[in-house]
Amino acid sequence: MSILTLLTLVAVALVVLVLVVYLVGIAYYLWRADQHLVKLVGGLQAVQGHAVPLPDHLGTINAALGALRDDLRGADRHLEGVERVMEQE
Repeated sequence: MSILTLLTLVAVALVVLVLVVYLVGIAYYLWRADQHLVKLVGGLQAVQGHAVPLPDHLGTINAALGALRDDLRGADRHLEGVERVMEQE
């Protein structure tokens, strides 16, 4: 075997080795990403489960806030009346 053939085989072996190292690294990081995505999906499903009753509660809260708004508007009208009386004095 000539020296050029030997150098060519060594160069090919190095290229293949480098490709193998990079591909194994990519596979490892893809596996880690998959594990993180599994945890993320589990967390999102838990959030979804906790968010299911929110529409019922939000309707109640919205109704209570509407009543509070109306009461505060009434108090504001009374304060405007007091202000007019105080300005006349």
